[in-house]
Amino acid sequence: MKQIWFITGSSRGFGRALVRAALEAGDLVAATARHPEQLADLGAEYGDSIHPIALDVTDPAAAASAIAAAHGHFGGLDVIVNNAGYANVSPIETTTDADFRAQFETNFWGVYNVSKAAIPMLREQGGGLIMQFSSVGGRVGGSPGIASYQAAKFAIDGFSRVLQAETAPFGVKVIVVEPSGFKTDWAGSSMIIRDIPETYAETVGAVNTQLRQNPDGPAGDPARAAEILVQVAKRRDIPYHLPLGVTAAERSIRLDEQLLAEDRKWRAVSRSADFAEPYSAEFPPDTAD
Repeated sequence: MKQIWFITGSSRGFGRALVRAALEAGDLVAATARHPEQLADLGAEYGDSIHPIALDVTDPAAAASAIAAAHGHFGGLDVIVNNAGYANVSPIETTTDADFRAQFETNFWGVYNVSKAAIPMLREQGGGLIMQFSSVGGRVGGSPGIASYQAAKFAIDGFSRVLQAETAPFGVKVIVVEPSGFKTDWAGSSMIIRDIPETYAETVGAVNTQLRQNPDGPAGDPARAAEILVQVAKRRDIPYHLPLGVTAAERSIRLDEQLLAEDRKWRAVSRSADFAEPYSAEFPPDTAD
């Protein structure tokens, strides 16, 4: 089944790997990037199967124009991939408002802009798939130093749950991809490390070391991940969340189990807040872990 893809952030990392995997599967790809000339080698290799488009995802008008251009070129779009994103490292206390907002503009508002632009087209054609790139941090969270990035990824999940509910009657499916560490440029030249105060050496500093100075590098293979996602996109049974990588899978399961146990522990207290429920409820024993 040949599909037509629209992929943001295609010039490197996951985006580029996904472009190549889709093309290798015989699909067609509208590959967007701030500098589409960086895709010239793929154009030379795959010819008319790839259509590069310039796009800054933070610009709503540009997102709408890019979706229209891709649809006009290929005659339709089956898979919309919101992959563009980046993170800078600094503590919340010392992160400038401008830096925090700039990251959020790309990491969340870029997803919003492209998704919103695609909805009318997907609705009119009777379906499609929207693939949102989040991260294991957007599922589990709590990584010191990348608050803007992780906040945006959590926001993507909340946004996408509503998007899924609203567009399901039109035949549109939504998947949130949650990778752990992969060998891409995410923690390389794409990431700026701000000054880290000594008071944050054991938290933000430790995460920086983990991200940038691990001699073994990330465990994940972006080419494998891209092939997996191309296969998933061709299925009828598609998960809403898809952790990718051992760390993502295991941390997600561990968190789900912890949340379920906590919800059950506090269920009676939670229920007692409603008028019709017994009150007051017996609280769990007040013991430290």
